[in-house]
Amino acid sequence: MSKLAEMDRTVTLFEQLREEGGPVTLVNTLVVSPDDADQLLAVWATDAAIMKRQPGFISTQLHRGIAGSGTFLNYAVWETVAHFRAAFGKPEFQAQLGHYPEGMIASPHLFRPVAVSGICVA
Repeated sequence: MSKLAEMDRTVTLFEQLREEGGPVTLVNTLVVSPDDADQLLAVWATDAAIMKRQPGFISTQLHRGIAGSGTFLNYAVWETVAHFRAAFGKPEFQAQLGHYPEGMIASPHLFRPVAVSGICVA
């Protein structure tokens, strides 16, 4: 069974799911044994295909740490928190969660862009 490790100790993903508005970006780190990387990739691809069909989905990208790392980073952009919440709660998606490698640690968190003068826009 995989484990959820909150990225922020003061605000949980489930608290974030009560928010409204958008757009929102899910950032999720997934940590597995490097030997389980192929299983993670197969399950993630199925999950991504499910999410891609959901209303409000914009895009996703998966990254893997280099040099044989078992750490992956996924980010997915959604039109609104409500769209992500609805997709996350779908039984088809929830059923997939049990297929991830035993002992995987997932740390999902929702973000919005921040404007920093002269550097980036929101």
